[in-house]
Amino acid sequence: MHFAIRFLTEYRYDTPVTDNLNALRVRPATTSSQRCDEFHTRIEPEARVSRHLDYFGTEVIEFGIPTSHEHLTIDVRARVVTSLPPDPPEGSWESLQSPSYIDAAGEFALPWQDQPEIQGLQIMHEELEANSPLETLEHLCEMVPNRFEYRPGATYVGSTVSDLLDMGAGVCQDFVHLSLVLLRRRGIAARYVSGYLWSAPEDEGTTDSVEVDTHAWLEALLPGTDGHGEPVWVSADPTNRRLAGETHVKIGHGRFYSDVPPVKGLYMGGAASELNAAVTMSRLDPQASARA
Repeated sequence: MHFAIRFLTEYRYDTPVTDNLNALRVRPATTSSQRCDEFHTRIEPEARVSRHLDYFGTEVIEFGIPTSHEHLTIDVRARVVTSLPPDPPEGSWESLQSPSYIDAAGEFALPWQDQPEIQGLQIMHEELEANSPLETLEHLCEMVPNRFEYRPGATYVGSTVSDLLDMGAGVCQDFVHLSLVLLRRRGIAARYVSGYLWSAPEDEGTTDSVEVDTHAWLEALLPGTDGHGEPVWVSADPTNRRLAGETHVKIGHGRFYSDVPPVKGLYMGGAASELNAAVTMSRLDPQASARA
């Protein structure tokens, strides 16, 4: 699929601020099933921009505005081509102990937020028992949304897995954080993914443009089928009850949300800020969007 993406972020401050420093993780990644053909960023007030890859390989765009200002606009535009990922491997539980799997898993297999024990996790852990890691991942994508209501505003960006269990509701970030804990308890390495999701209603097949939010899903490291081949990172979206596909546009990954926030910044001054953010995804004609 071919997409044009615009991510517009606007801050307004009630009094002037200075030394506004920001880090953006908004550029679509280039992977085996995704290619970013164009990418542009406009900052207002104008600022010098630097770029680097972080520890996990996500592009970070950094800029600072030292002079006094009362507004900040970050206008990001991209063109992306995605394709269906290959079928996930059906390796055995025993393959999780292979040297190649342990090497690839790294820090993404380490326990997180479940020490000390969080009440309610053990029941879900037992429910995820299955014949293979792939079956566990597929079951997880059904179990989490069955147990928890998707409710914007029920949690906030700093909410924990315990908060989700207490509230019984949350958003994609919360669903992914819980999923990471459950998969790692099963010995399956898993990482947090930030990106964009084409989410046009199913009954509007001719829709060419939709307003969306940035989205979160996960990647689980599954061993090769019958112990052959290298382990593979497989994308799954527990919020939408399915493995991720060509409608998911990845920005980057990390251990959890705080490794890949789309926009992170600070400024000097006592002003309060008002934030408006909007993501627009447009589906393009492949011929019209082709680039040499």
